Amino acid sequence: MSISGSQNSPGKQLTSALQALSPIVQLNVGGEIYTTTLSTLKKCPSSKLAEMFTGQPKLKTDSEGRYFIDREGTYFKYILEYLRSSLVPTQFIQEVYKEASFYEIEPLVKQLEDSPQIFGELVGRKQFLARVPNYYENIEVMIRIARAEAVASRHSNVIVCVVKTEEDVAKCQDALNTLDTDKKSVVKFGPWKATPSISDLLDCIKIDIEAKGHKIFHQTHVAEKGFRIKSCDFFFKFVFTWW
Repeated sequence: MSISGSQNSPGKQLTSALQALSPIVQLNVGGEIYTTTLSTLKKCPSSKLAEMFTGQPKLKTDSEGRYFIDREGTYFKYILEYLRSSLVPTQFIQEVYKEASFYEIEPLVKQLEDSPQIFGELVGRKQFLARVPNYYENIEVMIRIARAEAVASRHSNVIVCVVKTEEDVAKCQDALNTLDTDKKSVVKFGPWKATPSISDLLDCIKIDIEAKGHKIFHQTHVAEKGFRIKSCDFFFKFVFTWW
């Protein structure tokens, strides 16, 4: 009997075969070593984790014959703690939620979704942003513009136009026609039908760009004199700092 996909020597294959018959299992999760039982791993029968160890094991083994899972191993201990004792973690909530979702451990996923951190992100912020047309596409456009402007410069600026209501769209377009910058480089957000304000959206933009590793801040864009509509009503400057 051999483990499917293993390229180990016959001795290692025998070790893995014996391990498959044993209730004690050794795992190598992204370089972190864990020892647990088959019953713990299969605690949630419908999970991907349980499926990995149902029937013939479906994982490759490392040089020591331990089953290898190519995931971040740091937070797997919280997955095991939950399976062993139904203990829901109180730290690294976002990271554990990501791993619980990957392993499809639905009871843990649902309990984590009730935590303030996940509830606020999924139910509050994400549902709001889903109502802002092309939000994530616009984030990528902002980053591309900033990178293009970064040549031989410590900072690069991206002008953003934000309109919350349909009534403001025409006003924004009128203002855009007299804006003292290249109109093609202005990134427009909105309108949207949800409670959060323009300042809330600006915070979301900052959060999501910083999550990609950028250092950024924003301020009201001040237009030249003679501008017919107050620029602070619609236009904001996001400043990327590169070094």
